[in-house]
Amino acid sequence: MTKILLLDVMGTLVTEPYMEVLPKFFGMSLKELFARRDMETWPAFERNEMSEQEYFEASFKDIDPNLDGNVLKKMMYDYYQIIDGIEPLLTKLREQKVPMYALSNYPTWYEMIEEKLQLSRFLEWKFVSCQTGVRKPDLRSYTGPAETLGVSTKECVFVDDRKVNCDAARETGMTAIEFSGAENLRKRLIELEVLRV
Repeated sequence: MTKILLLDVMGTLVTEPYMEVLPKFFGMSLKELFARRDMETWPAFERNEMSEQEYFEASFKDIDPNLDGNVLKKMMYDYYQIIDGIEPLLTKLREQKVPMYALSNYPTWYEMIEEKLQLSRFLEWKFVSCQTGVRKPDLRSYTGPAETLGVSTKECVFVDDRKVNCDAARETGMTAIEFSGAENLRKRLIELEVLRV
């Protein structure tokens, strides 16, 4: 039986710019940034509950009321890279016709990732939180894709770099792999018979 592969994107397939770019952009430590910004706006932005402009205004109004969001986005764009070893692994999975879908918490900025890295060569951007309105580790983040694809959760293998998201996936019956590098992921996919040697 062919397994469905559901893949987190940030920190799993693509470098996560958030923790690096924001301190550099604002010239302050991450701790200071987190103390001064509204931490609820990013999840709302990821669920598409606010526009990009609303996100900038609500999240950073006490840090930089004249924020140039386009400059911040450009820095994010420049930081996006496919994590070492991931591209050949995705290529092999695609050659073996393994169905792959993004299951990602991210706003509409995923379109910047696609523009730069063209992950659609390997997977479908089908279950991004800005499209579904649900963020991991909400259990609906996992059951929803399975229902949409017409499969049981037991037919899905989920990969994410965050333990909390993997634990939630397992609650729904999915097999979950906590990402710790491309080589370890390759070995686990072979063990699970998702990938053939």
